[in-house]
Amino acid sequence: MDHRTHPPSAVTESYYDVPDGVDILGRYDEEFAIILKKDALKFVADLQREFRSDIKYALEKRKEAKKRYNEGALPGFDPATSHIREEEWVCAPVPPAAADRKVEITGPVDRKMVINALNSGAKVFMADFEDALSPSWENLMSGQVNLKDALDGTISFHDKVRNKVYKLNEQTAKLFVRPRGWHLPEAHILIDGEPATGCLVDFGLYFYHNYSAFRRTQGAGFGPFFYLPKMEHPREAKIWNSVFEKAENVAGIERGSIRATVLIETLPAVFQMNEILYELKDHSVGLNCGRWDYIFSYVKTFQAHPDRLLPDRVQVGMTQHFMKSYSDLLIRTCHRRGVHAMGGMAAQIPIKDDPVANEAALELVRKDKLREVKAGHDRTWAAHPGLIPACMEVFNNIMSNAPHQIETVKREDAANITEEDLLQIPVGVRTEEGLRLNTRVGIQYLAAWLSGSGCVPLYNLMEDAATAEISRVQNWQWLKYEVELNGDGVGEKVNKELFDRVVEEEMGRIEKEVGTEKFEKGNYKEACKIFARQCTSPELDDFLTLEAYDYIVLHRPKEGTFKTLN
Repeated sequence: MDHRTHPPSAVTESYYDVPDGVDILGRYDEEFAIILKKDALKFVADLQREFRSDIKYALEKRKEAKKRYNEGALPGFDPATSHIREEEWVCAPVPPAAADRKVEITGPVDRKMVINALNSGAKVFMADFEDALSPSWENLMSGQVNLKDALDGTISFHDKVRNKVYKLNEQTAKLFVRPRGWHLPEAHILIDGEPATGCLVDFGLYFYHNYSAFRRTQGAGFGPFFYLPKMEHPREAKIWNSVFEKAENVAGIERGSIRATVLIETLPAVFQMNEILYELKDHSVGLNCGRWDYIFSYVKTFQAHPDRLLPDRVQVGMTQHFMKSYSDLLIRTCHRRGVHAMGGMAAQIPIKDDPVANEAALELVRKDKLREVKAGHDRTWAAHPGLIPACMEVFNNIMSNAPHQIETVKREDAANITEEDLLQIPVGVRTEEGLRLNTRVGIQYLAAWLSGSGCVPLYNLMEDAATAEISRVQNWQWLKYEVELNGDGVGEKVNKELFDRVVEEEMGRIEKEVGTEKFEKGNYKEACKIFARQCTSPELDDFLTLEAYDYIVLHRPKEGTFKTLN
């Protein structure tokens, strides 16, 4: 039987050679074909077939939990798993190759970024197929090519504008990879007639091609290493553990070779950190404070709770009681279980044309990182190479030559943190400027995302999808409950009339800031429609990127045209 995905046009005879039940709907490319080998696709398809029912069940359980919260329930510690929280056990020892990760840099998997991040001086580069990437076919497959070339040591990039060639240094950061969350499909690859699960595509293709090179060049016999996003329950961690075990069996490598850090970035997950580590105890190297998504999840979880409205998002920092409690409990949990506690992201970008403002921004970064390391975090994140020296200096000053603080900072005081601590309503006020900033940032981020960029510099901060999500859900909640803007002194309420005026005026401001030519050529008007529709929808969509994804899916050319899903 001919299992080829047939030529995109009568002019070429190029095709992807695919196994039974697999169809590739994305554009053919010779480089992509190296990634999309028949055996690699079979590995992905085997993962999909073995775990799709578990994934569907887990996503259904998310819907049930959402219904409970919308009916007034609160998330909390599960009495049925109290034995896991109370018993003494530890995860497998952290491999030497992942022992010192003091400062990590994150970013998308485009070619120049991969080289710069690996050369940045950070201990780890988290290559992101998730929130920092717009998941177009081109971005996803090019990203796989770039990571393969990086681990093969052959990656280079010629910047024709600057006439500069980028290559890897002799010493580089360790590579961790973050696949997409369980909820995101991959519409360009069909398995048995259904879109593949995005994270299994990201994980499967990367693992298949790179496990051997990683273990040889970076992992010292361990690896590959991953970050796992957006989990809401330990059953989702259990699926990942089973995926890892299957991959290890297929590759013929030792159980526990693959290691992962889980992002605790949903409110339900903070009550189940022990359980998540327990499910992954042979494969875990720690937990991470994904603080921007955590704030997004707080609003989303309490979307039907008008008594739990947040103040302006810029006021919701790590010193708020519910955020500090989350961080402290994460540190205590990780160190009790013998793994690393990761701090949060420093999103600032160096301000090259204003030394005073740049130094002020760096001082904010230093204070945030000093808070983290003194609290007991073992490592932290930065979004820009320019922040690495400042972050590294702060952590080294406190930790000296120690690779981590697992043994020295136990945080037994955090054992007394309660459900009430983790759910405490943050203090602060709501302002029209908060509404405007949400709107302006949300539209600009989404416009860039629709244009293929998932990591976007806005107002001296590097923003990813989490910021757009906070902006969207906060606007939605304020509109739904017509909240009073209690920080402006005039008592104005957020309603459709005010929101429409804000959107119109902020679109004018965006056009003025970016210039009319860029505004007209960009996707600002389309982004505005999507963002405004999501903010005013009767029901809150779970993820902004699920609707927006339909706008960037392109099926392979047929007779010179593209078919889109929307």
